[in-house]
Parts: sequence; C-alpha cells; structure tokens
Amino acid sequence: MSTRELTRPQKGMLAAAAVPMLAVGGFGAWGTYTNVVTEFHRAATAMGVVAAGEGLTLVLALTMLALTLLGQATPRPVHIGLWLAPVAASGVGISIADTVTEAVVYAATPLAMSGAAEGLGLIARRIVIYTTGIDAEARRRIADTVQRLAYEQAVAERHPDEDKREAALRKSWKLAQDIGRDDPELAEGLVAVQRERLRQGADGALAGMLTAAPAPKQVGPARQETAEEVLRRKLATMGAEDAVRLVRDAHPDAPLAELVEICNDHGVHVTPVQVAVILDQRPEQHTVYRQDAPDAPLVSGLPLVTVEGAVVEAASFLGPDAKARQISEHLARHRRLVVAEPYIRTALSREAKRQQGQAPAKPMEGGYA
Repeated sequence: MSTRELTRPQKGMLAAAAVPMLAVGGFGAWGTYTNVVTEFHRAATAMGVVAAGEGLTLVLALTMLALTLLGQATPRPVHIGLWLAPVAASGVGISIADTVTEAVVYAATPLAMSGAAEGLGLIARRIVIYTTGIDAEARRRIADTVQRLAYEQAVAERHPDEDKREAALRKSWKLAQDIGRDDPELAEGLVAVQRERLRQGADGALAGMLTAAPAPKQVGPARQETAEEVLRRKLATMGAEDAVRLVRDAHPDAPLAELVEICNDHGVHVTPVQVAVILDQRPEQHTVYRQDAPDAPLVSGLPLVTVEGAVVEAASFLGPDAKARQISEHLARHRRLVVAEPYIRTALSREAKRQQGQAPAKPMEGGYA
C-alpha cells in the first residue's frame, strides 16, 4: 500500500473537527468540577474527582493518540479504561445528587470526555492509515484471530475428548469468517488482482472482435490411395505367416520364387525357405465324436376339413342351442371362413338327417331279430 501526504485542505478539516472534540471534553470536565463543588463546597475535592474521572480519561486518550501516531496498536486495557474512568465519575455524580434530575445530569456530564477521547483517537488512527498505509488495530485483531484459529484447529484435530474437538471445530469455522475483516491491505490487494483479471479479459475480448479473421485455407480433395498402397499398408500390419498366406491366396498359381518377390516388394521380407515352410503347414485336424441324433417322431397328417365339416364342428363346440349367426361368427374368428347363415342351416340339416340314417335299428321293428 502506497503512502500519501495530507493536503492543506485535509489538514484544515481535521483540525476543525478536532477542536470541537477538545472543547466538548473540556466542558465535560468543567461541568463535573462545578457539580462536585456545588455539592461539597470544596474545590480540592472537586479537583480530585475530575482528576480521577476526566483526568484519567485524558491520560488514556493521550496514550492512545501517541501509540496510534507511532503506528502501534492500542492495548485493550486502554480502550476499557477510556470508558471505565468516566463511568466511575458518573457513579460519583449519581451518589452526590440530591434529586433524580441532578443524578441524570451528573451521570451524563463525565461521558463527554470519553466521547472526545474516542473521537480524537479515531481521527489519529485514520490519519496514520492514510499517510502510512498501516492499520495497527486491524493487524492486531487479525493476529489475535489467526492465533485463536490455529489453537482451535489444533484442539479440533488432536484433543482426546470428542466433544471438545467438535466444539473447537465449530469455533474455528466462526473465526474463519473474521479473517481479513477491516483489512485495507487485503482489500486493496484483492481489488488489484480482480482489476488485472478484468483487464486481461477485456483485452482478449477486444482482440477477438477487432482482429481480422485469417483467410480460409484452400483444402483440395484428398488423394485416394492406390490398390498397391492399400495392399502395402495392410501387409505391414500383418505377421509374416498371414502375409504369405494372403499373397498365396491372391496368386494361387504363382511359383515359390514369384511369391517371395511379391512379398519383398510389399515390405514383407521373407526367404524362399520361410515361404515354403509356411505354405507346407496344415491346420491341425481334430476328430469329434457325437452321439446319433434320435429319429424324428412320425406325426400323422390331419384330416381335411370341408366347409360343411367346419360348420358341424363349430355347432358341436357351441352346443345345440347355437344360432346360425353365432356359428358364422365363430367360423370367421377361429377358421377365418365367411359362411352365409342359410348355408349353415342347410349343413346342419344335412348332418341331422345323416345322424338319423345311421341310427341303429331297434329290436322287433323291421328286419330280422
């Protein structure tokens, strides 16, 4: 963080803001002195009360101011004392008051010195931060937070009690959110990083928009491989035995010397002996014994069914009370036959007469006994 100097107008405004604070603190001390003199009628006692309240506050305020101007953090007891001393003076004012109204006035008067001291300390701190870029208070708070965070994490990892480990883990997560809070150096660093990223992104976007597109390359038609090149490429990926057998299948009548020459021309380097050995090899033969399969069962053919037979079959299936229409629908659904209802009645009538003609003769009714 770079350092800066206060300009003349800034110095004038800060001085104008500090003067009323000093005046308010002085009036608060004078008011406390007057209140005590009114009650005790002794100036020495009033001076002692003012010294114990506003005087101690003034000493602590000057201490905080000096430490701030030196770029050092103010200890916590100094901050606490800046409010405890006026509170003690307020307690004295309440105890010596005769009425409630006087108690309220006497209690509020010493607080002016605390407000003035805190205001002057804040202005001094901001001046130091502005001119030097160092915030001692923020560094002190961050250091305390980091120290507590390290302790809680150590407890969460190695403490033998599981409940304490869980509690320490929760505390460490709560402390993590305070890291970097009110740290101007961290804020300025993050802003600088993001500013650089934005600059790079904008530069890339503008370069893509404003740069002329390259001329498209003229891509000609791909050259097709010749049959010789395809064969050479395939033979290069094959083993010697497979390549020799492939060449043999392509030239079944070629002599051995020609096969060797063809293989060597296509990148498969073999000798006549190797080719002869490879071609002399025969695949292994195996004898497989299987049991005889059983004969297929003989199935007699189904008798042919005429349309009249289909009508009789449907009638017997549907029962004696079936109508001609029901029989026709049954044949259309199961036999895929379209039969008119009059034909169905005729077929059923014929079947009934046929059944009557085949009925056995009863004894003593014609014929011989």
